[in-house]
Amino acid sequence: MKRKRLLWHIYPPLVLVIIIALVATSWYASSSMRIFFLDQTADNLKIRARFILKQVEEPFISDKREILAPLCRAIGQESATRVTLILKSGEVAADSDEQAGQMDNHADRIEISQALIGQTGSSIRYSHTLQQNMLYVAIPIFGKASVRGSNHQTVGVLRLSLPVTSIDEALHQVYAQILLSAIVLIFVAALITLVVSRRISRPIEKIRHLAERFAQGDLTRKIVFGRDKSISLELDQLATAMNKMARQLDNRIRTVTGQRNELEAVFTSMVEAVLVIDMDERFLSVNKAALDLLGLKEMELAGRSIVEIVRNPDLLKFIRQSLALKSPMEDEVVLHESGNEIFLHGHGTSLRDGVQEKIGCLVVLNDVTRLRRLEKVRSDFVANVSHELKTPITAIKGFVETLQDGAMADPASAGRFIEIILKHANRLNAIVDDLLTLSRIEQEEDNRQINLERSPLDELLADAVEACTPKATAKDLAITVTCPANLMAAINSPLLQQAVTNLIINAVKYSDQGSQILVAGQLINDSVVIRVEDFGVGIASKHLPRLFERFYRSDNARSRKLGGTGLGLAIVKHIVQAHHGQVEVASSPGAGTVFTITIPVG
Repeated sequence: MKRKRLLWHIYPPLVLVIIIALVATSWYASSSMRIFFLDQTADNLKIRARFILKQVEEPFISDKREILAPLCRAIGQESATRVTLILKSGEVAADSDEQAGQMDNHADRIEISQALIGQTGSSIRYSHTLQQNMLYVAIPIFGKASVRGSNHQTVGVLRLSLPVTSIDEALHQVYAQILLSAIVLIFVAALITLVVSRRISRPIEKIRHLAERFAQGDLTRKIVFGRDKSISLELDQLATAMNKMARQLDNRIRTVTGQRNELEAVFTSMVEAVLVIDMDERFLSVNKAALDLLGLKEMELAGRSIVEIVRNPDLLKFIRQSLALKSPMEDEVVLHESGNEIFLHGHGTSLRDGVQEKIGCLVVLNDVTRLRRLEKVRSDFVANVSHELKTPITAIKGFVETLQDGAMADPASAGRFIEIILKHANRLNAIVDDLLTLSRIEQEEDNRQINLERSPLDELLADAVEACTPKATAKDLAITVTCPANLMAAINSPLLQQAVTNLIINAVKYSDQGSQILVAGQLINDSVVIRVEDFGVGIASKHLPRLFERFYRSDNARSRKLGGTGLGLAIVKHIVQAHHGQVEVASSPGAGTVFTITIPVG
């Protein structure tokens, strides 16, 4: 059912009440007026009857009927009143309008009955003789022998009557005026009531509109009535209360919004993946780091089941344990993505509401893959450097002990042993030099102390090739260099030359006899790209991710046989990083290797 506006709740009932009140008042006034007129007319007839009685009393008592009829007609015409004389038996003795002999016995008439017992009687009824409503007033006629006040011997009745039609016609005119006045009053009252109802409903409408604005979040508006004295005290107090409520709501919403934005910013900016799960194993919220970690796009996860989203059994198990346990828990979770392992440190804790009822859990996943890899690199570095240093030290120590045990007496053996000791000492020196070089580059890179100047790249590549030419010639290798003469870049020439030299030496070591090496420099998309390509044995794909680690060798036996400290590619990586660039490698067994250095032009 459609609800009506306040105006239509107030206006029609008020108008109806006014109409009912006016109708009731008009009806009462009309009835009272009619009764008043009839009473006045009746009293007037009684007074006339007293005067007429003096004229007809003597002939009536003397029973002079021959003069009663003309006398009644004369008096009736004179007084505009019907005059009737009735005997004690009810028989009509004379009448001003009709023949007495033709009229019925009147003993049963109300007014006659009252007059016969000595009282003044009156009544209003329909006259069959005159065919209209008449007002009758009858007074008793006492005999001569009776003394008034002592013996009321009634001998007849004098009755006067008037048609009520004339009274009704006069009253109808009054009724018409009353009705017209009532209609005017109803119309005026309806207008006044409409104005009053509108003055009551308009402020409420205004309050309602502003309440709707409040509900929509616009709490800056205020309900202002000013100095309008037509506004009731209650409405003014209601407006003041709503304005106060709006201010308080605005302050609270601003506070809550600020806190929510802060939490949202923290939640979004966290590098840790955060998952909020309810007790039905459905997502309540996740941050961007969690979406990235789970390989999901920006999507609405709220309300979706974890089984639908989480495919990793270890992570699923951890979430369910977090939901089941009451105390916080920690564990390591391993994800497998594109053949790589991602190590996560998971922390799960219960979520509780205001009454400490558990409603879910909060899972925080921290990616520790890099830390695990660094730990492995550190472990491998310690093992490799220990191995690399232990081999020449052991050899030196062994041959020194051999010399001490008597080999010095044999000049030929002593000379050979000393050459071996020198070789291993040189290897130790080369390892120490490379470690110092690597340390120096890292320190300069961290402190931003590497000076970069715009220099030609073709000269740098030519110098690097020239430095490697003796070793390439020894294996009958051809080194081809291609680079535009005008190619310039912001570089540190000695360091970048050392990186290219290391790559060329590496290519010489692993190239077959009589093969070739290609060295090229070119400009691609505002970056300088240097490529060193060989057609040697190549490298298996499983070694490529760790190839630039310190002392990492894809083939330990072959690498040591070919010489080198195992630090050359690590030095290359750090030199390129110092130039704000990157180095990449592409290779496959038997198909050769391509090293690519990319640095900005600057």
